[in-house]
Amino acid sequence: MTRNLMMSRRNVLASGLALGVSAFAPAVRAAPIKVAGIHASPVENAWNSVLHKALQDAAAEGAIEYVFSEGVSGTDYPRAMREYAEQGVELIIGEAYAVEKQARDVAADYPETAFVLGSSGKEAGENFGVFGTWNHDGAYLAGMLAGKMTKSNVVGSVGAIPIPEVNMLINAFAAGVKAVNPEAKHLVAFIGTFFDPPKAREAGLAQIDAGADILFGERIGTADAAKERGLKSVGSLIDYTPRYPETVFANALWGFRPILDAAIADVSAGNPVGKDYTAFGLLKEGGSDIAYVKGVAPADAEAAMEAKRAEIKSGAFEVPRITDEPK
Repeated sequence: MTRNLMMSRRNVLASGLALGVSAFAPAVRAAPIKVAGIHASPVENAWNSVLHKALQDAAAEGAIEYVFSEGVSGTDYPRAMREYAEQGVELIIGEAYAVEKQARDVAADYPETAFVLGSSGKEAGENFGVFGTWNHDGAYLAGMLAGKMTKSNVVGSVGAIPIPEVNMLINAFAAGVKAVNPEAKHLVAFIGTFFDPPKAREAGLAQIDAGADILFGERIGTADAAKERGLKSVGSLIDYTPRYPETVFANALWGFRPILDAAIADVSAGNPVGKDYTAFGLLKEGGSDIAYVKGVAPADAEAAMEAKRAEIKSGAFEVPRITDEPK
């Protein structure tokens, strides 16, 4: 499927994700725009894989020409941005989390190039747009299930680095747990990098040793710890259940295609991209959701979660956006 979040064949929440024919599909041009993806981690990393797949799909449909670099270090990132801009790339997609000031400096030097980067900061000028990874709605809903499933009354979360987007996601999961189980204890660990599956596994094992019987894997590798100990886990960004069918029972999904389509449309129309594209990734906008295996959580927990999901979609309930470092 080309414009949908990755969903498995199993029984997941039928979400009606609005990722089909986007309202922001790019205008028809004589030639597709040239887009470069600059990935700080390997494209197999969950976050980067979501961007990479959306870009690949857009290229397969003829909407863009796509080139990319992966595993680009923070020290090399500005150089990579400049090189693609010098090559005539019209839109650069990537991440500014480790290079916020430098990325804006590069964009200021290339006003004819559009930059749309994952960022904890604000947009800058007419050609530097930002987006956040806001799959916190799905994390909250998964937390509601986990809060009713835990037997030890202890759950754990393994994150990368305590930047606002990661903090918000973990805090949302914890809030979902507390909403249905106020007495539950929440353990948090950060591995200090965006991609180190063995380190995430070790952090998960330490939380299990401390009593956690359900893990929220903000980082890839966490589910390996849960699998090793025969426990349950929650995935983030992509659907991990096919990879861990007996372990990962729910996933807080995020899709980049609505954000990408909006940015492509602006570039194609000659509009400034100096804006915040984050909202296109929200559940109520069809950019994110929860996928879960029905029957793993108690029936009443699933019913309560689905009712809350409907409230989020309608705007009647807004998941708290808490960016403080979770403790």
